[in-house]
Amino acid sequence: MSWDPVYRLVKKIPRGRVTTYGQVAKALRLPAGARAVGYALAACPSGQGIPWHRVLGAGGRIRVPEPHAALQRKLLETEGVTIGVTVDMQVYGWSFRRSKTVARKKTRPKLRR
Repeated sequence: MSWDPVYRLVKKIPRGRVTTYGQVAKALRLPAGARAVGYALAACPSGQGIPWHRVLGAGGRIRVPEPHAALQRKLLETEGVTIGVTVDMQVYGWSFRRSKTVARKKTRPKLRR
């Protein structure tokens, strides 16, 4: 299986925003879920501009082991994300949901008299 769909989707996360492994998995409808996204990001090729550091565990927790966790904290802080014990998902969270288009009001055809 190719991880390219995961990488393409992760590239869409804006600077200064974060999402979770589960949200990425849900957006892609991956059968193995969040764990598959974790495997994909662990195998992330360097030098391709994939912002792996913008994906966190549930509740905004950093789930990668040290020394990568320190690097993830540093990269997020340079983007303006404040990190305590967790990242505040209400402030910095980002969703892949498409914006809903406003439904046009259906009009009846005018009757000719």
